[in-house]
Amino acid sequence: MKKPHAGGEIDAYCTKCRMDLNHRIVAMVGDTVKQVECLTCRGTHNYRRPQSEVAAAAEKRLAAKGERSSGTSPSKPPRSAAARETIAARTEREQKHAWEKSIAGQPSSAFRLYRVFENFNPGDLVRHSKFGDGVIARVIDRGKVEVLFQEGPKTLAHNQQAS
Repeated sequence: MKKPHAGGEIDAYCTKCRMDLNHRIVAMVGDTVKQVECLTCRGTHNYRRPQSEVAAAAEKRLAAKGERSSGTSPSKPPRSAAARETIAARTEREQKHAWEKSIAGQPSSAFRLYRVFENFNPGDLVRHSKFGDGVIARVIDRGKVEVLFQEGPKTLAHNQQAS
C-alpha cells in the first residue's frame, strides 16, 4: 500500500454524499491525512475513514472479545449503498421541489441581485451571477446564509461590511 501524500487520492467517507467515495488529499499533518476533497461532489471536509473500514474494525474488536455482532447494538445498522443513494436522491428531489415551488411564477423584479454586503432573510429571492435564481432557505449566522439553487443548496456570505 502506498503512503498517502498531499494531492494523492484516498478512499474516505464523504459527509455530503454520505457514502464511501474516492477523495483527493488536501491537507496532512505529518503522516496523518487531515482534510480531503470529494471527487464526486467536490465538497471539502475533514478526513473520515471509510464506513466499511470502521465496520470491519468493530467486527474485529468483537471477534477478539469472543462476541458476535447481535444486531442489538444501540448504534444504527450500516445502510447499504443502494439505501444511501435512495436517501440522497430523495433529498435532492425534495430540495429541487422546494426550489421550484419558491421560484415558480415569480416575476424578474422579485429577485434581488446577490451581493455579499446585502442582508438577506429566509424566503428572499436572489439572482446570483454564477448559480442563477435562488431562494434564501435559512440564515446560518450573522454572516452566512444557505441559498437553495436549482443545482442544490449553497452556503454564501451576506451582511458583510462594504470596504
